[in-house]
Amino acid sequence: MGMVIVISLPLIFFCILLGAGCFFFGRAKGRQDFRTNPQVYGVPATPPGSAATTAFPVPSPPHVKAPDNLSNV
Repeated sequence: MGMVIVISLPLIFFCILLGAGCFFFGRAKGRQDFRTNPQVYGVPATPPGSAATTAFPVPSPPHVKAPDNLSNV
């Protein structure tokens, strides 16, 4: 015998309203966070008081050509 699941219409409206409210409030909160604390991508700055190193560019190791795949046959 099968079970009957009854979902009332007010419950459906409440779930839709709750989902829309969470979406809009979350979007507003995310935009506010972005305005007050934007993410910055890039090389981090050196801490104040530390000596800046001039190690750029770092010398690369000599280039060695990899063996051909024909040597594996």
